[in-house]
Amino acid sequence: MDQLLRVQNFTVSSDGFGAGEGQSLERPFGHADPRELMAWALATASFPNRSEPGGSRGLDDYFTRDFSHGIGAEIMGRNKFGPQRGPWQDHEWQGWWGDEPPFHTPVFVMTHHGRPSFSLSDTTFHFVGGEPATVLDQAKGAAQGKDVRLGGGATVIRQFLEADLVDTLHVAVAPVELGSGTRLWTSPDELGDRFHVDVVPSASGVVHHLFWRR
Repeated sequence: MDQLLRVQNFTVSSDGFGAGEGQSLERPFGHADPRELMAWALATASFPNRSEPGGSRGLDDYFTRDFSHGIGAEIMGRNKFGPQRGPWQDHEWQGWWGDEPPFHTPVFVMTHHGRPSFSLSDTTFHFVGGEPATVLDQAKGAAQGKDVRLGGGATVIRQFLEADLVDTLHVAVAPVELGSGTRLWTSPDELGDRFHVDVVPSASGVVHHLFWRR
């Protein structure tokens, strides 16, 4: 069976932005409030960092629970890894996630500036350059026959869409407007010529858009 490149649980605002402006160490999503943008997932019973019992079930919980199913590697952009720009000044910085990153697979961070690989728990981060197809080949090789998740941000997802490498996308559209930031799309209709799509509203107020290659 072919290995797929999948976008899963990627959340955008109602006006199409995956993150706001002004990213910093303290604000990974810039001026966007991740508690509002990601409220649909944070409220589910299966959210991995839930500190209290309970949480919602249903469709939102299904997508949250399914996040790691069948995934053998992840690709992300440098801005998802951290806020630094240009050559790496501090190799002590090891990402937003602490000692237990949520990926549990090899992660390929796309960057123009090399850096040695390192491991935290069961996640190894590799810092790679090159075109999307080249990075995807590396990730598929590390995924041991499983699929590869394209984790974002929006700029990286657009690069892989433009290279026609994405097989399936799940984009959750949150009932929040950002006004500016890193845009995934102006309208999901932009993908209609290449993908089939189902649009499924959830009781949480988020609308799930499911795309698969024609």
